Amino acid sequence: MRVSGVLRIAALLFTLFATWLFASAYFNHMSVKSINIRSWLGAEKPKPTKGAVLRHKCNNKRECPSNTFAFKLISGAANVVGPSMCFENTMVMSAVKNNIGRGLNLALVNGTTGQLIKAGAFDMYSGDVKDLIDFLKPIDIGTLVLIASYDDAATKMTDEARKMLTELGSSYAYKLGFRDNWIFLGGKGLKNKSPFEQYLKNDKETNKYDGWPEVLEMEGCVPKKLE
Repeated sequence: MRVSGVLRIAALLFTLFATWLFASAYFNHMSVKSINIRSWLGAEKPKPTKGAVLRHKCNNKRECPSNTFAFKLISGAANVVGPSMCFENTMVMSAVKNNIGRGLNLALVNGTTGQLIKAGAFDMYSGDVKDLIDFLKPIDIGTLVLIASYDDAATKMTDEARKMLTELGSSYAYKLGFRDNWIFLGGKGLKNKSPFEQYLKNDKETNKYDGWPEVLEMEGCVPKKLE
């Protein structure tokens, strides 16, 4: 056999031997527990990176206690972008769900279970306020009421409707005017005013949009009703 052939065989054997030594040292050093098949298959949630902002139900900034419901309300933007309502991580009203409209948008939720009872949009510019009143009258004690305005929520408003909204815990129902922005979460049977309410007056000196105030957004945790 030629010398060159012997050298090639020797080089190959050396390479195989070195590879075996490296592999043995590596796998003996590594614990089997370090390989997690669930993580490999993507079954485990990745750990948040340092500085990442944790999000909770309804994409809120903080987690709600177990005896409360998470919610987020966003009013309409002028007459262009409609409002949205999230409750316990479920979008109950939005443009995507195609169940919103100009005026007042309302969702009724069971205060004990958190289940949506019904939702409706009421045109307060050219509609009939009687439809809103008929929607509010049969509400049972303990029902949560979520409200978000869009475009104009007050032109057809009457004292009767304002009184009913005030009885749900609103502090601004009687102040609501043409194109004012308003978001509110109250309930039937409240003894005090609701802390979950934001109101912004339509004022040409301060409006963010031409003829409309800026969008209102509110998130929080509302206590469950105990039976």
